[in-house]
Amino acid sequence: MPATALSSRQASVVVLRFGRFAAMGTVAVLILIAGVWASWGSAQHVMLTKGRESGTVEVTRCGEDTCSGPFTPMSQGASARKRVVMEKSVAVREGRTYTVVVKPGSDDVVRSGPAGVLFAWIPLGGALLLASVVVAGGLGRVRAGWVLAGVGVALLTASFVTI
Repeated sequence: MPATALSSRQASVVVLRFGRFAAMGTVAVLILIAGVWASWGSAQHVMLTKGRESGTVEVTRCGEDTCSGPFTPMSQGASARKRVVMEKSVAVREGRTYTVVVKPGSDDVVRSGPAGVLFAWIPLGGALLLASVVVAGGLGRVRAGWVLAGVGVALLTASFVTI
């Protein structure tokens, strides 16, 4: 009788370990998917520029959440606009000129070039840092957690330096 009790106990330990692994793995994957989803809204316009209007914007006015200014086209088919709107961040200042890409069908623009690409992927950098804690702590994969954290820190640092 004790032999079967021991094997059922071992089975329950295996089931609990698998459950923890499945739950924490799911949480880590969902965190990373959310980071990519949040980043892709801007990143698609910056990275896939073929056929999009690109140019520069001289920021003339900043409000609480947005900045605006006139758009000067640099690509073929782009038209000049008196006012385009850009999301305000710590890197955007009045009086400065930025290279931008116009979001199709709107007067909204996002920064382009290396700074724009890295800025667009900032949410993924945060998600990598958060997922690293789940992977290291919840899954017990410390090395993989350190790799995720290192990539997240590198992405955030690179975007800070280029902006």
